[in-house]
Amino acid sequence: MNPRRGSRAFRRANEPTAFRRWWGVRGLIDTGVLLALLDRDDRWHEPCVAAFHKARLPLGTTAAVLTELFHLLGDSERDQKAAWALLRSGAICVIGVSDEDLPAIEALMLRYRDRPMDFADGTLVHLAERTGTTNILTIDHGDFETYRIRGRKRFTIAPARALQR
Repeated sequence: MNPRRGSRAFRRANEPTAFRRWWGVRGLIDTGVLLALLDRDDRWHEPCVAAFHKARLPLGTTAAVLTELFHLLGDSERDQKAAWALLRSGAICVIGVSDEDLPAIEALMLRYRDRPMDFADGTLVHLAERTGTTNILTIDHGDFETYRIRGRKRFTIAPARALQR
């Protein structure tokens, strides 16, 4: 059965594959969790592994988050290979941010300038608004407990805050 021209299903089916991928995103993932998943010595490793295994996949992220990730991983070939393997696994998809998204991200960063919201967090909050997801894997509880989706809705955050001091 072919979707009717003009319907949401028709528009979705006729978008490029890279654009359509975000329709199936079940949650988002932030830099700190990615780092903790890759580093067994990180105090957040076990809680992040447990949260990742409980999460409905795929999880979405942005190029801004990956830029932070690879910057923080440094030159370690082992860590970079592990990061690439995780990204190729299909559990995480990178959702594009285009020029059209920038005004909305700028508005978010201005709204939360007292935190301050960095660009990577701004892209994730914007993606939450685009995809309608409220689930996020992050260890940045202080910020994501403050941020609101479409100005009202709170994020559902995993893993739990218990480890923070």
